[in-house]
Order: sequence, then C-alpha cells, then structure tokens
Amino acid sequence: MASVLGMLEGREAAARVRVEGLRQEVAWLAGVLEAAEIELDRRVIAREELVEALAASAAETTAVTGTEAERIAMGREEPPPGGIATVRGELMVRGSSGAPRG
Repeated sequence: MASVLGMLEGREAAARVRVEGLRQEVAWLAGVLEAAEIELDRRVIAREELVEALAASAAETTAVTGTEAERIAMGREEPPPGGIATVRGELMVRGSSGAPRG
C-alpha cells in the first residue's frame, strides 16, 4: 500500500510543478497581451487622428476652392501682379504696375 501512496504523492508533486509552470506562462502571456493591446490602441488612435486631420484639411481646401470659384464666377477675381485671370470671359494680364493689359 505504501508504494501506491508514494506513487500518488509523486504524481501530485509533478502536477503541482506543471500547474506552477503554467501559472508563470499565463503571467508572461498576460504581459505580452497587455503590450499588444497598448500597441493596438496607439495604432487605432493614430489612424483616427490622421483621418480627422485629412478630413479637416479637405474641408479647408474645399472651402477655399469654393470661395475662389465663387469670386471667379462673379467676375471678381483679381489677378496677381504679372498674373493671368479670366474676368467675365475675357483674358486679362496685369502688369507690374497693376494696370490691365491685353
């Protein structure tokens, strides 16, 4: 009977060692998982920030382009000195003095 009891105690000790090893592995994996979750959160935030910034930039560009288009359509676009602009369907070139030529 003693040999059976000794055998059971040996198996119990082996099971305890295995359980402790698994606990250590779970603790290590929990740390790895936490680091991966932090990295994922950072990447999600970075993507969301980029999408938001691009949307704001596109909105600003659209607003500026829309305003310029309205001025041109109404014949109010002033060409820069030495530049070319269409005013009421006519091509105008401004000289460096600011006076229309053409």
